[in-house]
Formats: sequence, structure tokens, C-alpha cells
Amino acid sequence: MSLPGGVRSKQNLAWVVAGVAFVALVGAAAFRATPGALIQPLREEFGWSTGTIGLAVSVNLLLFGLTAPFAAALMERFGVRRVVASALTLVAVGSGLTVFMTTAWQLVLFWGVLVGLGTGSMALAFVATITGRWFVKHRGLVTGVLTAGGATGQLVFLPVVAALSESSGWRTASLVVSAAALAVVPLVLLLLREHPADVGVPPYGGTEVVPVPATGPGAARRAIGALTSAARTGPFWFLAAGFAICGATTNGLVGTHFIPAAHDHGMPTTTAAGLLALVGVFDIAGTVLSGWLTDRVDSRVLLAVYYALRGASLLVLPQLFHDSVHPSMLVFIIFYGLDWVATVPPTVALCREVFGLSAPVVFGWVFASHQIGAAFAATAAGLTRDHLGDYAPAWYVAGALSIGAAFLSMKVRGRRPEPATPDADPVRA
Repeated sequence: MSLPGGVRSKQNLAWVVAGVAFVALVGAAAFRATPGALIQPLREEFGWSTGTIGLAVSVNLLLFGLTAPFAAALMERFGVRRVVASALTLVAVGSGLTVFMTTAWQLVLFWGVLVGLGTGSMALAFVATITGRWFVKHRGLVTGVLTAGGATGQLVFLPVVAALSESSGWRTASLVVSAAALAVVPLVLLLLREHPADVGVPPYGGTEVVPVPATGPGAARRAIGALTSAARTGPFWFLAAGFAICGATTNGLVGTHFIPAAHDHGMPTTTAAGLLALVGVFDIAGTVLSGWLTDRVDSRVLLAVYYALRGASLLVLPQLFHDSVHPSMLVFIIFYGLDWVATVPPTVALCREVFGLSAPVVFGWVFASHQIGAAFAATAAGLTRDHLGDYAPAWYVAGALSIGAAFLSMKVRGRRPEPATPDADPVRA
């Protein structure tokens, strides 16, 4: 069925919505760059241990994940625009208040609780909601692009945060992060739309207008109900376990501890931050390519390949650290960038395949497991460094776990996807 030219033109609004979502994710990601670059300055000024700072990062990562499924349900009930604008404001407030802190519990409150809740409300469940509502065609590709926006924004901000910290102090860096998040709020309020049906068009690539679903039960009830139903299925646990390992090996370990680990070997903080920014550059290509492949290749196979290669690279990383950048480290950085969040598009696709219209909320819980893994790794790696004086055991354990995640991915089985309509109700096991 062909659509009238005017309707096809209005369908392009989907790309505007995706563009605004991309910018919002980058704005929220500004804070995600902060912990790794500021661990050393905070240790020097306050005398806090790596484990203490890692605890604040862990609280942030944990809330970042646990908030996601409730945020997805809140978006269904109150609208994406309100939730995203509120989340960006919370990130700005939490980051801005850090300039007044004097004790470790305040670091946990501001970095951990406030920013964790804000960034969690804009986690990957937000990506699943936007792509599920607005796209049928190119859904995997758009998932990859939006995912890259969040992850790459985090890493590209690193050199800025590190340079500001060294030249003007860590407080200036925190205020810049706060301003970056706040600057996106007007854009979200003005341009982000809720549903294609609001403007009388089908999702991009679709042929029929999808009615706006009636408001369901409360957000908490909706999120808990989705978890209860999904948890009765094997695929949910395979996906959750694999994604927990994914979080441990990216945000929790490399994202938080790569810079101080490199510093232990004599590498300047700004140089190490530049390497992580390079990860962000290659992450764009890797995640977009992964989204394109997800539209064409079995997602189980993609995940198995991604996790296995990631594990192999982590097992060799301890031998690559030096006081300067060697070619072997550049090879690792380029590869890890391509693989950084390439796991997200196939994981979202498998959630949609197995759980149908409830996929955004179910993926919120799968993503929560990602952040639980990240939180555990952030603290465990910090304690490993404090007690053993070396990060090497953390890299080796992470490598072995990644290889295990490859086997878990191949065990996921489910039905084929339904024609895309947004915002479901009960999970179908």
C-alpha cells in the first residue's frame, strides 16, 4: 500500500524526533564522562580512596539501571517530553551541587543518587521507546545511532572534562557538565513529539496510523508486572546475564577505571582521556554498523561474536599499558570502540522478538542488569586496586566473563517479531 505524498513527507518527522533524542542523549552523557576523569583530582584534594569514589560511581550506575524500567513506564503514562526534560534538569542539579561538597557522603548523594536517577530516566529504554513508536523501517539502524549518541557523548566529553579539570579545577568541569545537560531542555520541550498518531501519520516505514494506546496502570505496577512476566522465561535471564557482563566490561570497568589504570603506568590523565574519547569516535561506526547488521543477521550470532571478541581483547589489555601510547594500545582502543555498545541493537531486537509489544519496559529491566554489573565492577575494580596495587586481575576476570556471555547469547530463543506497534501491555512469554 502506497502512502500519499503529504503523509510520506510528514513521516519524516520521525527523523526530527530521532535527532532531538540523539542530542538529549548526548547532553545527558556529559556526566557519564565525569567520574573517570575526576577520580585522581578527588583523591588528591579530599584524600578519598579509589574504593570510596568507586562506591559513588556504583550507586550512580545502579540507579541508572534500576530507574530505566520505571522511566519507560513513566514515559507511557506522562509522556516522553516531560520525563526527558525532568531527567536532564536532575542531571544538571546533581552535577552542579558537587562543587559544594566536602564529604564522601555528599559525593554519593550528588554523583550517585541525583545524577543516577536523572541519567537512568534517559537510559536505553528511552531509545527502545522512541524507535518502537516512530520506526518500522530502519529500526535497528536508528537504535544503533541513538545508542551511539549516549555512549559516544560520554566518551567524547572525557578530554574536555580532563582538560578543564587540569587547567581550571574539577569544579569548573562539573559546572560545564551541568550546563551541557541544562542546555538541551528547551530543545526537548519544543521539538520532541510523543506519537506519530499525534500528527496523523504511520511510524516511518509503516502503512497504517497506530492509535495512541490508552493509559495503562501506574508506572510502578506496569514495570513490576513486566518483570514478573518476563522473569518466568529463560530468554530473559540469558539476556539479563549477558547484559550484566556487558555493563561490567564497559561502564563499570573500562569507562570508570581505564584512566586511573593508565595513570598507574605513568600515562598523563589527559592522554588516557583522549584514548577513551577515541573509543567514542569508533563507537559511532561500530554501533551504527551493528544496527545495520541487526536488520539483516541473527541477533544471537551478533551478540556471541561481539562478546567473544571483547573478552579476548580484555585478556591482553594488562600487557598494553605504558607511560605513552604504543601502536598495540591504539589497536585495542579502535577495536574496543567498535565493540563498545554494539551489543545494544541486537539485544533490543531480541527483547522485541521474545517479548513483543512489552519490549521497551522489559528491555528496561535487561538494561538494569547491565548497570548492576557495571556497579559491581566499578566497586570491585577499585577495591582490587586499593588492596593489590594493580588493576590486572580485574581485566582478566572481565575477559573471561565476556567469553561466557557469548555462550549465553546463543541460548536465547523466542518467537519472530510482530508488526511494530508501540507501547504494549502484558508480556507474552
